[in-house]
Amino acid sequence: MGFKMGIVGLPNVGKSTLFNALTRTAAAQAANFPFCTIEPNVGEVAVPDARLDQLAAIAGSRQVIPARMTFVDIAGLVKGASKGEGLGNQFLANIREVDAVAHVLRCFEDDDVTHVEGRVDPVADAETIETELMLADIESIEKRLQNIVRKVRGGDKEAVQQERLMKMALEALEDGRPARVLDIDAEDERAWKMLQLLTTKPVLYVCNVDESDAASGNSLSSEVAEMAAAQGNSHVIISARIEEELSQLEPEEAGMFLEEMGLAEAGLDRLISAGYSLLHLETYFTAGPKEARAWTISEGTTAPRAAGVIHGDFEKGFIRAETIAYDDYVSLGGESAAKEAGKMRAEGKSYVVRDGDVLHFLFNT
Repeated sequence: MGFKMGIVGLPNVGKSTLFNALTRTAAAQAANFPFCTIEPNVGEVAVPDARLDQLAAIAGSRQVIPARMTFVDIAGLVKGASKGEGLGNQFLANIREVDAVAHVLRCFEDDDVTHVEGRVDPVADAETIETELMLADIESIEKRLQNIVRKVRGGDKEAVQQERLMKMALEALEDGRPARVLDIDAEDERAWKMLQLLTTKPVLYVCNVDESDAASGNSLSSEVAEMAAAQGNSHVIISARIEEELSQLEPEEAGMFLEEMGLAEAGLDRLISAGYSLLHLETYFTAGPKEARAWTISEGTTAPRAAGVIHGDFEKGFIRAETIAYDDYVSLGGESAAKEAGKMRAEGKSYVVRDGDVLHFLFNT
């Protein structure tokens, strides 16, 4: 599994420019007018991980296959979207399909790029988006509560559970809090996810700054950082223009360019890393002469479920996982040496896979 991140924001904040750069395509038309993105643009990118290249070199792998991340560039939102203003209905439908939301916020001054509300205030922009999502959730919940009245009266257990969860969410939303702030019991998690509320999506704020502010940010991005910390959310600082330039360069040239700009890594790397943390994801590897490959799983995933990411039959017929920690694999020089040194472990069904594990699954067909 990878994960799908929706790129959202008010018009003209740099969403499509960032999307083009991140996906190395010109699929999204970046233009200085609202709604230049009419359909959601979907692009897949490789998840950068230096560990994978290291494993491939040691294993002599003929092919290197990184994990994948999907970006969805969603039409610009305006105030009133929850009531269908602008492209609101389409925006709200598209956002339901992503795992996490990256709010791109304009943290740069530029008289040549118009702001839909005539001012540069990233915190207010974030509040506009959050408010529209909350209003849409309130409307959705109120309709659904009306539709399940009869089932609740009849004692339908599923309907009673849904009603209880929706009323919890409605109380928070009417209090000005997104649904994601609520603590949901384990037995309610499945029903909670089935509600598909927009404000349950994890949020990452992306501060789009000028090239000169890419390394350390500016006063506007500092305001966003303060807001994110107060909410328990994350933020990253990116210059969409720098990412656009990087996308046109060869890897060696890109490295030199980043160094000149005083940046340790590309914005894509920071964005993906923040996304993984946001969704509590981690990576395990398979490595051999044929291929070295990275696989994305959720934190806390057991060995059989991790095997199922490769193929369902691996999970059904799981016997054990031959496991080598990444550091042992690299320091000892590969699978055979790790096995001889006693660093290969046979793990069973209850084993919780750790980030960086190099695994080989044995299973019954």
